[in-house]
Amino acid sequence: MEYSQDGHWFWFLVLIALAAALYSAVGQGGGSGYLAVMALYGVTPAHMKPAALVMNVFVTSIVWYRYYRDGNFKWELFWPFAVTSIPMAFVGGAVTLHAAAYRLIVALALLVASIRILWRPPQVARIRRPGWPVTIVIGAVLGLMSGITGVGGGIFLSPLLLLFRWCSLRETFALSAGFIWVNSVAGVSGYAFIGNAWPSGIVWLVLAALAGTVVGVKILASRGTPQTLQRILGMVLMIAAIRMLIDI
Repeated sequence: MEYSQDGHWFWFLVLIALAAALYSAVGQGGGSGYLAVMALYGVTPAHMKPAALVMNVFVTSIVWYRYYRDGNFKWELFWPFAVTSIPMAFVGGAVTLHAAAYRLIVALALLVASIRILWRPPQVARIRRPGWPVTIVIGAVLGLMSGITGVGGGIFLSPLLLLFRWCSLRETFALSAGFIWVNSVAGVSGYAFIGNAWPSGIVWLVLAALAGTVVGVKILASRGTPQTLQRILGMVLMIAAIRMLIDI
């Protein structure tokens, strides 16, 4: 990637690892965090989506396994969302938008993600499983968004799960991780299907994200993610969104 020679490569990787740590602690892949870091460092849209999707795949494979092992993952709730999100994420991954259009969509996604992080979810009192028509539509929309932008979709799905009391908090983390993984794999597949080139230096990004994930699932998840760090992350997403809007 073009930013690897500007003297800030080390701190770029540190921020990627930090995003992975904070997101993985709450069942997320970190896609919106990676996009925010890349936006702040001026990475081109052509490199942002594939890099975020690939990091999502590796990070959520660990997070998903952790929650699945602990018995918090519910297949019967997962598949109704995934059945439409997977093919739509593939389509989204194959779509290449104009740079200005991509910046606008990602900026809006980052603004929504920042609100999601700063928002404190309500306590789930009684679980009410959603109906098929609702899950099919939500899955399709979030899947397409995931493939086009590289966010993974979990950052948007999780507040819906909690707001409508479709599952408990830990079930939400588990479902989000699985949702992000399948969408990211589908998005990467769609991106590769049309023969796009992969960003250079992506291996280092994956290694940094994996290092952050180890911290997230081993330390932050057990002790609770500090509220101050969550607020800082939310503000970083807002700043990155504003920068992307300015660059349009």
